[in-house]
Amino acid sequence: MPSLLSQLRALNPDIRQYLLVTGNYWAFTLTDGALRMLVVLYFYSLGYGALSIAMLFVFYEFFGVVTNLVGGWLGARIGLNKTMNIGLFLQIVALSMLLLPAEYLIVPWVMAAQALSGIAKDLNKMSAKSSIKLLVSDGQQGTLYKWVAILTGSKNALKGVGFFLGGALLALFGFWWAILLMAIALTLVWLLSLKLLKRDLGKSKAKAKFRDMLSKSRAINLLSAARMCLFGARDVWFVIALPLFLASQFGWSHWQVGGFLALWVIGYGAVQSIAPRLTGKQQGKVPDGKTAMHWALLLCALPALIALSIQLNWQVGPVLISGLLLFGAVFAINSSLHSYLIVSYAGRDGVSLDVGFYYMANAMGRLLGTVLSGWLYQQYGLATCLWVSSTLLVATVLISLALPRQSSQPSVAK
Repeated sequence: MPSLLSQLRALNPDIRQYLLVTGNYWAFTLTDGALRMLVVLYFYSLGYGALSIAMLFVFYEFFGVVTNLVGGWLGARIGLNKTMNIGLFLQIVALSMLLLPAEYLIVPWVMAAQALSGIAKDLNKMSAKSSIKLLVSDGQQGTLYKWVAILTGSKNALKGVGFFLGGALLALFGFWWAILLMAIALTLVWLLSLKLLKRDLGKSKAKAKFRDMLSKSRAINLLSAARMCLFGARDVWFVIALPLFLASQFGWSHWQVGGFLALWVIGYGAVQSIAPRLTGKQQGKVPDGKTAMHWALLLCALPALIALSIQLNWQVGPVLISGLLLFGAVFAINSSLHSYLIVSYAGRDGVSLDVGFYYMANAMGRLLGTVLSGWLYQQYGLATCLWVSSTLLVATVLISLALPRQSSQPSVAK
């Protein structure tokens, strides 16, 4: 530990803060992905239905909406270092709540733990994404795009590792020991963050007022609406319906479901990390609203084609798996573009206000998708979930048509 601390202190201050922010985000993401998979598979094994499992995550997503809205204001007032560390601490508390004996893990208690985890996740994510804006100068939009893509992509790759970790820990050690191991590991990360993270990071020079939580920027409002539809389109079939379909229709084990979804999210994160190359950064191009609209358009037909395969009962396995992989790659680029655009559009002073509002819309999309995923799958099946996904993607395209067509800053750094 002392040598690690000395090496961190020897780095350029901005690079050191970027690494600390990224490391915090990585550690949190591992536990977040693992916890989601643990809860889905554990409660499915106890006989819970799709809608009941979805309800376990309702507070997780609902409080994500509230947290992003209030958290952006809080970050501007007290600093992003504090909101990030509060997020880490709340995740430790949420994990600890699940260490009760199995007979006490009733639905309201698990929902409360998931609510805390949702607050923690969005405080951590808002803090990490906002911090990047402050570590890159306004004239280096190419560098900003690259750093945001790396942070977002690596986070999602590690979330995939977390999915696998959750399935593996459940199979190897059981639910209780899996939760305990994650709580101990995250506590160590939290203590390191308390010691090293810059104390005034992201604190607004002007006192942020509570009414400032709502964005006054047309570009940010449009991007937030597009983001809500985009993530609703993913989660309406991915979050609950897909893992239960793989387990019930294909007969996959916990290992197989967790492992496959882990590999999907890892690949998704890898594509996000290289999104700048795929969208023309090497030619000096920085994305704008037109870029986001084009990539959303590419995504629209994929869920509909998979739904047709299921309804016609034609090559369901191969079409579902290949379609899911292609969907993940194109969705990853869409997500990375949005993540860059919000950081680019956001004001520098009080950046967390704009980023928090945007991720509030992101959380609303996830909440919508999660509830619909459980209800639609239980009532109508996976194909209906996929048709709704395509409809939401069409809405994403229509909203993206109105996004600003030119980037606010030229690409200076490659």
